[in-house]
Amino acid sequence: MTAETVALSAPNDSADGTGLPVRPLPIGAFPLPLGYLLVPAGADTEAARLDLLAGRLPTTWPDRMAAHRLVVEGDQDAALAALTGDDPVSRFNRFVLDPVGGTPETLRADLGELGVLVDVVAFTVGVAAGPPVDGAATGEVGALVLCARATHALADGDAAGAVDLLDAAVSLCEGSTPVLAAVLRGAAAGAEQQRAAAPTDGVVDRLEAALRGLDEARDMRVARSETHLAAGLALHELGQTGRAIPHYHAALRLVTSVEAPLVWASAHANLAAAYLTAPMIQASDQLRTGIAVQSLRSALTVYTRADHPTEWASAQLNLANSLVYSPSTHQADNLVEAVELYEEVLEVRSRDEDPMGRARVLANQGNVLAHLGMFDVAKAKLYDARFVFEEFGDVEAVRTVRGVLDEIARQQALRRSED
Repeated sequence: MTAETVALSAPNDSADGTGLPVRPLPIGAFPLPLGYLLVPAGADTEAARLDLLAGRLPTTWPDRMAAHRLVVEGDQDAALAALTGDDPVSRFNRFVLDPVGGTPETLRADLGELGVLVDVVAFTVGVAAGPPVDGAATGEVGALVLCARATHALADGDAAGAVDLLDAAVSLCEGSTPVLAAVLRGAAAGAEQQRAAAPTDGVVDRLEAALRGLDEARDMRVARSETHLAAGLALHELGQTGRAIPHYHAALRLVTSVEAPLVWASAHANLAAAYLTAPMIQASDQLRTGIAVQSLRSALTVYTRADHPTEWASAQLNLANSLVYSPSTHQADNLVEAVELYEEVLEVRSRDEDPMGRARVLANQGNVLAHLGMFDVAKAKLYDARFVFEEFGDVEAVRTVRGVLDEIARQQALRRSED
């Protein structure tokens, strides 16, 4: 069932004299503020309503939707100034754009069955402390009421309650507003993951169902990219890297580093991690390491040490590890760069806060220094790492470090004999 079919089968136009928008409303799917602006009823706005209902931005905006167009263009002040009417739709849209400015007392009543949306918006933007409770709201309006309650439940730590509320919201709107239903399925997946404290097959099923619902929503690229990323992360954590990788690629095809920098950077960083952990079965698989290096360099253009220290350190460390094993005609240069990257990570990983993490970096750096023939510096790093591993009882790590130290001793003995 397409959005167009649903819309045309339920005409609720302004012929009754109410002046209220046609339902189903294209509301809740696009991000704020566009996602909560009402579309005024009329023949001139109907095509735009159907486009928005399907997750598409109109190619031509009608004059009465100038505020919507200006919001899309990023000029919210001009959009607010364009809303000069005194009808309920114009007043509601002004409230969406300027909720702090207050709500006219009569607006809820003037909106009739849509009046609860005032409370939905007030809660969503933080003006109201609690969500609305309206058991009479139907369709997409009822779904948004339940979504607000689910958000409140999650804030209170009730993930199970949030899942139930979001599932109920999907049931209310999937027949009339399938794009909104898809967005809510994605939200339910996040709530279920919080409830289980880890990804599950059910989380993946919800996310993939959400993606199917968003498949034709061509102008909701950020939402689709976020959902692909969430699906990739869930599959990755479940050990299904082969299924995760296409989701990371899909996320990267949908957005740029300018449109959604954190989504883009996370997709690059996790794509690299998936490639680095996938088993190397044939010689051509080593090319994945080179791709991982490029993805990590891309991620680090967004993840900076100052703004995203945790993500920066992880990507920096993975890049150093990748350079060590990446096939290259400039392997010595790669090893030198890896040593420098390890050193930068060590600057933010103190022995007091993360002793084992720091020790692993020291062990990796010491190994690379040994390969570069810088034996004395390498031994100092390795001794430091071995001390921590022994202190925490990591027998395997101690054995690995001792193996490198033994090889250094052998190489130094060979040098002395040659001299």
